[in-house]
Amino acid sequence: MTNTQSWDAGDLARRLAENAEAVCRHYLSAGRRHGNYWLVGDVHNTPGRSLYVRLHGGPDGRGRAGKWTDGATGQHGDLLDIIRESLGLLDFRDVADEARRFLSLPQPQPRPASDRGRSDVFGHDVSGLASGTADAARRLWAMSRPIAGTQAETWLRHRDLTRLTDLSSLRFHPDCYYRADADSPTETWPALIAAVTDVDDRVTGVHRTWLARDGKGKAPVAMPRRAMGDLLGRAVRFGAVSDVLAAGEGIETVLSLHEVMPALPLAACLSSAHLAAMAFPPTLRRLYMLRDDDPAGDHAVATLQARTQEAGIECLVLSPRLADFNDDLRYLGRGAMRAILHPQLAPQDVARFLHPVTH
Repeated sequence: MTNTQSWDAGDLARRLAENAEAVCRHYLSAGRRHGNYWLVGDVHNTPGRSLYVRLHGGPDGRGRAGKWTDGATGQHGDLLDIIRESLGLLDFRDVADEARRFLSLPQPQPRPASDRGRSDVFGHDVSGLASGTADAARRLWAMSRPIAGTQAETWLRHRDLTRLTDLSSLRFHPDCYYRADADSPTETWPALIAAVTDVDDRVTGVHRTWLARDGKGKAPVAMPRRAMGDLLGRAVRFGAVSDVLAAGEGIETVLSLHEVMPALPLAACLSSAHLAAMAFPPTLRRLYMLRDDDPAGDHAVATLQARTQEAGIECLVLSPRLADFNDDLRYLGRGAMRAILHPQLAPQDVARFLHPVTH
């Protein structure tokens, strides 16, 4: 077999089984060895003992290395399945690429140009990938974990965001799959995972922010932010839907308001185009729009103002002093944020939402 040929599933599964303990230590790091088995909670690397992976085959040929069973769910498979489930991959090509990377095997030839070029709504190449679907997004969300004590928490605190205990729409994945384009090698980086939901709070997509290993910045990749799934009209939501809502583009931008207005429901729509197209909750009576100081933000303001007027919803624009509200928070502070917001709010919302700065 030449360096440009691909290994089939049987070859890869056998080679992974020959290194079963190393595979488990890498992809199921929350588990531990117990005799001839690796014990962990489930395929998503949850701590526990329900799932067991055989590390070596028996002398009589029974009990093949690399085979696993989850006693709680009845799931079973080989180490290729572990890679697929732990990283949230759906297309076997991506699973095989990751297995080759782990085993230091040569990667196959790039796929033909005719297989490339299909993009998602953000312009990211998803040719030949199943990872852009809402089902894939829900799977990634399910295998992610709370942000407390992770690089995701470090990243948010690095942006001066400290009210992090009730953000159920944010999770963390320690080894989130990343590939810049169809011909690039597979990488894994820690990532902040945000649930994109509709107005009925159903998860329809996720937004990923790949992070540096220490969490103090974004990962050094070409596009450290990407969304997947059904996104149009949806948002990353903080707080229950009510008669008043504040909506903006970026997650860190809207969370900056959460620092001084923690009771105000918020929505991060992830781009100016999606902000302009956001779906209105049926109970909404007043919308605050967080304007980014750029032409795209101005266009979103004009579009939303026309849509809210037609829907009978009051629309008020909140403008930052600097480029966005996270810049205001980081460089001007919470007291200044409160002073900036106070005159822009409806009078009845000042007492309702604008809390005094206590930290």
